[in-house]
Amino acid sequence: MARHEQTNLVGAYDAKAHFSELLERVENGEEVTITRHGSPVAKMVPVKKSMTPEERMAAIRRWQESSKGLTLGGLKVRDLINEGRP
Repeated sequence: MARHEQTNLVGAYDAKAHFSELLERVENGEEVTITRHGSPVAKMVPVKKSMTPEERMAAIRRWQESSKGLTLGGLKVRDLINEGRP
C-alpha cells in the first residue's frame, strides 16, 4: 500500500484495498488521512474511550468561546419551546 509515512496519507484506492490494515493501524493509535487525487477527503482517527476531567473542561471552554455573541434575536426560549408544541 502506497502512503506517505510522515503524514499517514493514503489514497482512496489503497484505503479500500487495505481497509482492515488501516483499521488496525488506527486502533493502535495512528491517524490516517485518506486522499482522492492528492487532496485530503477523510480522516480515520482512534475512538477515544473516555475523556479526562481536564479534556472535558477544555471542550466546555471551547464550546463557550465559540458560542459567545450568539443571541436569539430578542426571542425567549419559552416562546420557542411553546412554538414547537402542537
